[in-house]
Amino acid sequence: MPTGLSGSPDSALLAPKPARILAAVSRQPRNPTREVRIGDVTIGGDHPVAVQSMAATRTQDIEATTRQIRLLQNAKADIIRIAVDSRRDTEALTQITEVAERPLSVDLQEHYRLAEVIAPHVQKIRYNPGHLYHHEPERSIRDKVRYLAEIAGSNDCAMRVGVNAGSVDPDKVAQFPAGDSIGPMLASAFEHCEMLDEIGFTRYCVSLKDSDPNKVIDANRRFADQRPEVPLHLGVTEAGMPPEGIVKTRIAFEQLLSAGIGDTIRVSLTLPFDDKGEEIIAGRQILHDIEAGRYLSVPEYRPEGLNIISCPSCSRVENEAFIDLAHRVREVTEYARMHCLTIAVMGCRVNGPGETDDADLGMWCAPTFVNLKRGGELIGKFGYDEVLDVLKLEIDRLITTTP
Repeated sequence: MPTGLSGSPDSALLAPKPARILAAVSRQPRNPTREVRIGDVTIGGDHPVAVQSMAATRTQDIEATTRQIRLLQNAKADIIRIAVDSRRDTEALTQITEVAERPLSVDLQEHYRLAEVIAPHVQKIRYNPGHLYHHEPERSIRDKVRYLAEIAGSNDCAMRVGVNAGSVDPDKVAQFPAGDSIGPMLASAFEHCEMLDEIGFTRYCVSLKDSDPNKVIDANRRFADQRPEVPLHLGVTEAGMPPEGIVKTRIAFEQLLSAGIGDTIRVSLTLPFDDKGEEIIAGRQILHDIEAGRYLSVPEYRPEGLNIISCPSCSRVENEAFIDLAHRVREVTEYARMHCLTIAVMGCRVNGPGETDDADLGMWCAPTFVNLKRGGELIGKFGYDEVLDVLKLEIDRLITTTP
């Protein structure tokens, strides 16, 4: 399997050593996906698996975002993604692109009409089907997809249909039994593929992401079984901090890539801004190990004890204190590490509310306060300097009441 490696990956700091080395691992050939060109990178077909990452800084902070792009380029990123959520973001983007030496992908949020402003400056547009209903509800989703495809096509851009478990179209969620998070994701992805195919726009890939590696594996296997020609972007969203975040991601990638599934990857880690290039290093190390037949050899990811989920940060994060908060959560919850609890720490209002619902305790961060939740119920809003004390009280309450 081609891996797109350039040079020897630096594994000393990032990649956990495989628990067992399987000398002879049977790998299936790559799925015969169609080729999708993204600037000077092509994914799909027999092309190397591309490694990408995303700027974690606020896009409007031109200096910081430019620095992130340079860091990712120095780490040998194949593709770099930036989030755009406002007109001011698009104005900053036009300046940021001047330093880009790698293809840029723009992550559209609710404001899908920003596509026409940013498309001339980038090589790929990513949209989330679950966000298209936010603006202009009177306009059909089909019309919005047609608009995006026309903008992409006229500006030589590829597209990604990016489906996230925490922000699936509510109409799709309502069609499936409670607790089935994979069914709505797949239904959304299949629907949007059909819409794009009917329009005649085939220069797209799909991603199906969840914070649970098992669900990522299941969703992508099922999608690839029905649409083997569509290139897949693999990732475990909100994987968390190293080394746990790398382990979760590695397990998903090992099982999917070894089955011939996956054309581009992103390792999503909660890292200090200056360390963002570690996502690329980790991704290349995983590919390198799979090519060499080195696996963790965990047939199914079942976390034992405390499981902390955290997002990798992006320009949507309205307070950079989120990153420090995520690391402090790990420190102050160390005493509960043997208890089977899931704590989610999310950085913004876009995915935060939905993607904390399944956690025992969830936090999503606003500019000046943190929303603390117990499951889907909001406990309250607390300052960054006080929320950890409340979190510990909630953990103690769960520990004492859970058999």
